[in-house]
Amino acid sequence: MTDELYSTDAYAREVEARIVDADGGRVVLDRTVFYPGGGGQPHDIGALVTGDRSLPVTRVERDGGQIWHTVDGAPPAVGATVLARLDWERRYTLMRVHTAMHALCAVMWNRYLCPVTGSEMKVGEGRLDVELPEWDPAERDRIEEELNRELARDLPVLVSFLPREEADRDPSLIRTKVSLLPPSLRTVRIVDIAGLDRQADGGTHVRSTGEVGLVILTKVETKGRSFRRLRIALAGAVSPLG
Repeated sequence: MTDELYSTDAYAREVEARIVDADGGRVVLDRTVFYPGGGGQPHDIGALVTGDRSLPVTRVERDGGQIWHTVDGAPPAVGATVLARLDWERRYTLMRVHTAMHALCAVMWNRYLCPVTGSEMKVGEGRLDVELPEWDPAERDRIEEELNRELARDLPVLVSFLPREEADRDPSLIRTKVSLLPPSLRTVRIVDIAGLDRQADGGTHVRSTGEVGLVILTKVETKGRSFRRLRIALAGAVSPLG
């Protein structure tokens, strides 16, 4: 199994790794900094560097219990050593968006107790779908203000792991309408924005909410009688840290 370094150190930009399996233009590494996507967060891109060759990594996915890295070009043979290097600026921006989405989820939950029905992230943008039958458009500005107030508190973002049995006894860890944890998952990764939000989550995040910067709630859309779609965007660039 691949050592999933992104799960414990989201700031690891590159790692020396060995190719342990191959299938056409994709390979499995013994360890990786590449996130394979999930929970609305896109997969990472970057490169596998070997000698004087730099092979772009165009897709990363979990398939058959393995993390596969698709490269543009003929990959090295099984057993070869490569340097797996992220497109760090893209990843860091996605980390900021993901943390902002968790903070928005907390604000909406605390105000309305509304479960999440879907989410999606892009570089610099995100959307959160919630079940919320009653909606006053005047609330948009209040939500944006509260979201940025919480982010400005510079709250630490902590990662821990719980046995599945223990996690199942804490329903507050699931804010989605339906639990997305696969039955086979025996250890649950927890992302905790201290004092604001604590959820089961597999994605990558910044170390503190202060790294997110200013967020704009660009639009609130009605999707059916009982559902709202909130769209956010990062207001400006922040120098990648780590």
